[in-house]
Amino acid sequence: MKIAIMGATGNAGQRLVDEATSRGHQVTGISRHADAQAPRDGVTWVKADIDDVDAMASAIAGHDAAILSMPFNGLNVDNVFAVARKGGTRLLVVGGAASLKNEEGVVLLDTPGFPDFIKVEATPARDFLNRLKKEADFSWTFLSPAMFFGPGERTGTFRLGTETVLTAPDGKSSISYEDFAIAMIDEIETPKHENERFTIGY
Repeated sequence: MKIAIMGATGNAGQRLVDEATSRGHQVTGISRHADAQAPRDGVTWVKADIDDVDAMASAIAGHDAAILSMPFNGLNVDNVFAVARKGGTRLLVVGGAASLKNEEGVVLLDTPGFPDFIKVEATPARDFLNRLKKEADFSWTFLSPAMFFGPGERTGTFRLGTETVLTAPDGKSSISYEDFAIAMIDEIETPKHENERFTIGY
C-alpha cells in the first residue's frame, strides 16, 4: 500500500514510518524538515507544510491513506480538512487521550484538577475530534493513545477500546509510540473504525 505520513519526522511519525516500511508499504514522509532526512528504502521524503493546502493535498493524493501526526495547538483545522478533501485520501489522525472518558463517564479534560499545561494541547485536540464527528465529508479515523504516550518497546500486546481510557491492572494508562504505530497501520490494512475514534492502551 501507499501511505502518506504528515509529520513523519516527529516522535510518533518516526515510529509510523518504521512500522509501515517494515511491512513493505511505500511511505511518503511529509515534513517541513524532509530535506534534512537521509535517503531510506521504501520512503520518499517530501517537504510540505499543512498551511500550504495545495502542496500538501498534492503530496497525499494517490495514496491509500494519509496519517496526520502533528501537534494540535496552533494547527489550522480548516486547512487539514481542505487537504483531506482535495487529496481524496482517507485521513487517520494521531489523537490525544484527554477527550476520552474515565470509568465514571467523565471526559478526562473536564475532570477537576486537570493540568493546565496539558490543556494547551488537549483542548484543541478535543475540538479537532468534535469537528471531525460533525463536519467531515471525507473518510477519517482518530486513534487516541492512553494517557502516557512515549518511547518504549514494540511488544505487539495491547488492548483496543472506543471512548473510555484504557488502564492496566497496576492503574497506569500508557502505550508506547511503537505499539501505537502497530495499531495505526493495522487500521490502514484492515479498516475497522472508519469515521470514528478508537483508543489503545496496555
